[in-house]
Amino acid sequence: MPEHEERVALILMAGVLIAVLGAHMLLGYIGKPGFASPYSDTSKEGDLVVLQGQVDVVRSTNSGGHLIMEVGGVTVFVPGAIAGEIRVNTGDQVTVYGIIQTYQGEKEIVISSPEDITVNP
Repeated sequence: MPEHEERVALILMAGVLIAVLGAHMLLGYIGKPGFASPYSDTSKEGDLVVLQGQVDVVRSTNSGGHLIMEVGGVTVFVPGAIAGEIRVNTGDQVTVYGIIQTYQGEKEIVISSPEDITVNP
């Protein structure tokens, strides 16, 4: 039979687990739209942003199987691990969620999942 302190510790651990699972579910329900700010020239590296616009360019990189898109003049990087799941064409109107990073001195939006790009009707 567990001692009083052990029972208290188990109850506290169960409470923490329930709180973490609840937070995970809540944040998953809210999703990225609840936390992203609109992309602008003042967006900083590491910011979660949303960008809406027309796809001007879609091209593959020479290595790695990555995709590079230009959306309204902003570079969007799609890692090779998810590039095969993206179905976007030049001229599509899209909404993109991603993190700002700097590559070769230029800002770009890096997505992390296929759900980060949606084609708008």
